Amino acid sequence: MTSNAAEEKKGPNYVYKLVPPSMPVSDPLPERLDVSGLDESSGFIHLSASIQVPGTLKHFFADQSQVFILRVPLVPMEKLIKWEDPKGEVCGQRGEEGFFPHLYNGLKLGKDEVESVRVLENSGGWDAALKEVEDWLIY
Repeated sequence: MTSNAAEEKKGPNYVYKLVPPSMPVSDPLPERLDVSGLDESSGFIHLSASIQVPGTLKHFFADQSQVFILRVPLVPMEKLIKWEDPKGEVCGQRGEEGFFPHLYNGLKLGKDEVESVRVLENSGGWDAALKEVEDWLIY
């Protein structure tokens, strides 16, 4: 029995970085974006799979009016990403969401890593905002 690599792949095709409006993402993307204090102190870039984005919005961006979401193709970054259990002291227990992708590449995220960017407006709540990008926010 044989199968091709696409059939064997069970993980996501993309991972996502959420960025607050206090750290606006320019167009075109620079070589290297500024990193958050959390990323800097952790020594890696915190990412989310598409199914984890709603929880990340709830825990870290509940009071924000806007969020930039950066879509990062997983395959080119796969060897630099570790799937790890989130630390409860950062945002409380999030065990129901599984392991999170953490990018270990010297804190570089920019035009070479990011495929596309969307801006979510929190005018009617994050659930409504996510509906507007559900075709883009894919696993």
